[in-house]
Amino acid sequence: MRFCIQVVQNASVDIDDKRVAYVNRGMLVLAGIGKEDDEAVADKMIAKLLKMRIFSDENGKTNLSLSDIDGEMLLVSQFTLYADCKHGNRPSFTDSMGPMRAEELYDYIASQIKPQVRKLETGVFGADMKVSLVNDGPFTVILDSADI
Repeated sequence: MRFCIQVVQNASVDIDDKRVAYVNRGMLVLAGIGKEDDEAVADKMIAKLLKMRIFSDENGKTNLSLSDIDGEMLLVSQFTLYADCKHGNRPSFTDSMGPMRAEELYDYIASQIKPQVRKLETGVFGADMKVSLVNDGPFTVILDSADI
């Protein structure tokens, strides 16, 4: 599982020119689900994500978590985080989980995060989404389950 975590001033998702999700200060999390992932992997990733101290304190040090700043989160599925670009110029996505099971895990991730944050908004799994953000910093972190 891979999370691309971006500290944002705000972020949103639009589908067919309609706003379906919006958050203020907090994080945008793009979630890629690999073909070997399961709920146990998701639980480890969620725990790490929610404890990450990536927000600035009063001294400008990245020392605060999302809950410390009472921040908001936008969670968006993104299978392209599993792009394999080793061969040729067209990425392969064979390492990403198939859509049916991936959607179940995505919904599981959202259900586990929701009670732990002030506000959780989500994209629409499998939809053609327009994701907008104001990245604060910019500050972006890649969290890979293979590394935790």
